[in-house]
Amino acid sequence: MNAHSIPLLVLYYSRHGSTRQLAQLIAQGIESVAGCEARLRTVPSVSPVSEATEAAIPNDGAPYVELEDFKECAGIALGSPTRFGNMASAMKYFWDGTAADWVSGTLCGKPACVFTSTGSLHGGQESTLLSMMLPLMHHGMLILGLPYTHPELMTTKSGGSPYGASHWSGLDGKLAITEETRVLTIALGKRLAETALKLQTI
Repeated sequence: MNAHSIPLLVLYYSRHGSTRQLAQLIAQGIESVAGCEARLRTVPSVSPVSEATEAAIPNDGAPYVELEDFKECAGIALGSPTRFGNMASAMKYFWDGTAADWVSGTLCGKPACVFTSTGSLHGGQESTLLSMMLPLMHHGMLILGLPYTHPELMTTKSGGSPYGASHWSGLDGKLAITEETRVLTIALGKRLAETALKLQTI
C-alpha cells in the first residue's frame, strides 16, 4: 500500500462469482479516488457438518479478512449474495464474532456501503442490502447509499437502488453485469472513498 493512501476494506462473500465481480467494481471506484486503496477480503464458508473446515487460505480470490483489517481501514464496502432475502450465513457468522470490536468502537464513525447479487430479479436485493446495514449500524458506522443524482437508478432493469449496488445474476449465475450496474457499483465505491477522505480531515 502507498504510504500516503488510506485503505478501504471491500469485504464480500461469493459462491458463484457475481458478488466477487461487484467487489472488484467497488474496488475500481475506490481506487479512482487519489489517496485511497481498496483492500479486498472474503470470509470462509460455513457448513452444517461440524467436522467440515475451510483451508486457512482460500484456493482463489481475496484472502480471508482479519480483525486487524477493521483497525486499519478507513471504511467498509460489504457485499453478500442473497439468501432468502438476507445476507449469506457465512457473512452473518463472521459479524456474529465481532463483539470485541463492537465494544471497543473500532469501526465507530467510519463510512460503509453495501452491495449484493441475486439469482432472481425479485429475490430480495433490497432486503439483503438492508440486512447488511444492521451490524454496520450497531458498530456505529455511517451508512452511505446511492443518490438519485445517478440517472442509472431510473433506467436499470437488473438491480441498483438507493440502498446500494446490486446485480441480477440469473439462476445459473451467468447473467452479465449490465452497463447501468457497472456504473452504479463503481460510483458507490468512489462515494465511499471520497467520504472517507473527507472524514479524515475532520
